[in-house]
Amino acid sequence: MNKTVLLRGVQPRAQGQRGFTLIELVIAMVIASILAAIAIPSYTSYIMKSRRTEAKSALLNLASLEERFYSTNNTYSSLPTDLGYTAGAGVAFPVGSGYYNIQPITVTAAVAPVNSTSAGTLATYTIKATPVATMSQINDLGCTSFTITSGGVQTATGTSTTCWQ
Repeated sequence: MNKTVLLRGVQPRAQGQRGFTLIELVIAMVIASILAAIAIPSYTSYIMKSRRTEAKSALLNLASLEERFYSTNNTYSSLPTDLGYTAGAGVAFPVGSGYYNIQPITVTAAVAPVNSTSAGTLATYTIKATPVATMSQINDLGCTSFTITSGGVQTATGTSTTCWQ
């Protein structure tokens, strides 16, 4: 014989009646909300870090093109067209997906020594990438901009100390 134990105030489900109770649905929604609260910021951070790679790659590419230009012309160029880019002189231009702009390239010409006791200065360049203000990358406070110089010095602004790594 099949005996059913009844709890006080709880009605047994009818045979064939299936589904979720309101409490079960609320618990499932709370669990999903907690997972979303953890996953979405992590995903956003990961996307911002991946876009940094685009800016760093563009800077390293421009630096190598500057060195190639220097080897044939004995001077650096501030014109992106000399380096194979279609951007105009003295204006910022986007790279890759457009999340970063390359600022106008700063070039300092070499100065020859005046006499045998004075030292001249070497030609230098500085290239800087900054996030585009209308894109979500502007919210990346960890690494806000990247800079590379002719001496190979790689710097970044922001709260992170591992931007170039």
